[in-house]
Amino acid sequence: MKRKQKRFLQMTLLFTVALIFLPNIGLWSLYKDKHLVKSAEPGEQQTFPLGLGDGQFYSWTDGLRRKDWHDYESIQKEAMRSGKGEHGKPYPLTEEDHDDSAYRENGFNIFVSNNIALERSLPDIRHANCKHKMYLERLPNTSIIIPFHNEGWTSLLRTIHSIINRTPESLIAEIILVDDFSEREHLKDKLEEYMARFSKVRIVRTKKREGLIRTRLLGASMARGEVLTFLDSHCEVNVNWLPPLLNQIALNHKTIVCPMIDVIDHNHFGYEAQAGDAMRGAFDWEMYYKRIPIPPELQRADPSDPFESPVMAGGLFAVDRKWFWELGGYDPGLEIWGGEQYEISFKVWMCGGEMFDVPCSRVGHIYRKYVPYKVPSGTSLARNLKRVAETWMDEFAEYIYQRRPEYRHLSTGDISAQKELRKQLKCKDFKWFMAAVAWDVPKYYPPVEPPPAAWGEIRNVAANLCVDSKHGATGTELRLDICVKDGSERTWSHEQDRTLFHPVSNSCMDCNPAEKKIVMARCDPLSETQQWIFEHINMTVLEKLNHHASS
Repeated sequence: MKRKQKRFLQMTLLFTVALIFLPNIGLWSLYKDKHLVKSAEPGEQQTFPLGLGDGQFYSWTDGLRRKDWHDYESIQKEAMRSGKGEHGKPYPLTEEDHDDSAYRENGFNIFVSNNIALERSLPDIRHANCKHKMYLERLPNTSIIIPFHNEGWTSLLRTIHSIINRTPESLIAEIILVDDFSEREHLKDKLEEYMARFSKVRIVRTKKREGLIRTRLLGASMARGEVLTFLDSHCEVNVNWLPPLLNQIALNHKTIVCPMIDVIDHNHFGYEAQAGDAMRGAFDWEMYYKRIPIPPELQRADPSDPFESPVMAGGLFAVDRKWFWELGGYDPGLEIWGGEQYEISFKVWMCGGEMFDVPCSRVGHIYRKYVPYKVPSGTSLARNLKRVAETWMDEFAEYIYQRRPEYRHLSTGDISAQKELRKQLKCKDFKWFMAAVAWDVPKYYPPVEPPPAAWGEIRNVAANLCVDSKHGATGTELRLDICVKDGSERTWSHEQDRTLFHPVSNSCMDCNPAEKKIVMARCDPLSETQQWIFEHINMTVLEKLNHHASS
């Protein structure tokens, strides 16, 4: 009896110790969750949890040691900053500040960029659970590759400063700036002199205009890091952005990981999440990139955990360097830019890898008002897209040709090497990709073109004005104008209901009646300024579409 009592007392003691001290359960877990960092207003003192962020390590049930990679001292310093544009707030603009000359060279307001700090603070807009997460103690280092062509001075420097200030130094093998034959003087000797202060930054220059794809390949070919991390030259990385990316690759080296790409407004440089925030990358059958909701089957219990995505958005991602080259890198036959995100996405999934978006890694990106530089003559985005389709999409390429019949007669160049690579890697076919990875894409973009649900003029309820395409030329701005019968410039076709939804930005067309302007805004089904009346409606088709969308 005494022996049983003794054993019972021993087990009780062990359980009590575990309850108090183990890192993932019990009282310590409650303490840790309760005392993680809270965002402070500028000038407000912050307190930090004892033992977190001070280099201590914790063992998980899988036997791997993890640690908190947050730099709390840096976070606290940023919280104390004040000034225009700090904490990602919009820079206050006057009417004169909107002058087109401020946008002409860069496609964004360089006046604002020049008037906010190079080391400005950003808001921590991550999911709250991200502040609790720990990552592997031993993470691979990375070469950060940043291609640029005639980039603005302050936007490029702000990219570099944000990386250096918000990234653990031990994780950066090098930062490689790849100059794609820039012509601007500030990107020559002046840039060399400025970057000399950063020991891990080096500049590589092309001898002729190569374009984004081959410029990235050049940077990757010279990289020494275990992981390649590609960024654009007008970005700002956010707090603790890199460990979540590297952690996913450390767990499985055949993985490409992408951060959440936040929006830096091209007018006032305000920083915010994209509408809808965490969504799956997808495409339609005209090969336009789309963002679609995460289906319930793939939603995680913890929404801050990485989730699968069929297609990446573009140039912001990390990949194991050796595996990147095993996959053949980018197809060098792709010209300048365009289609490369599909090529690398299809290749990764079909050839034995995975791709994840990582909500706890956030990088702000300036989406330009327009492309400010000339694309070399003879360059064709359509050619790139057809080359990707012919190499990777098998019989599904026919869907593209149905939508884009002009693609059928384009030359793709020699793709035999890419076909052979696919064979050597024993890649699966595109039918597998659509069934196993992108199975939810046809729900939003069915292979067969449905008849239009509505067509004719688009009249706004509040303003009693119609959407006008001016002269109907590609690239011209939309506006609101008096509705005119038989006006071909005001005749439209649409496949949804009274709200005009934009699947890329996940926002809706809104109107400003006073200024006769059309803007994209967060969708609000109760807002009259987002309600549009169509001249002709096919109710049968519309009901089917609405039923399909709600099912």
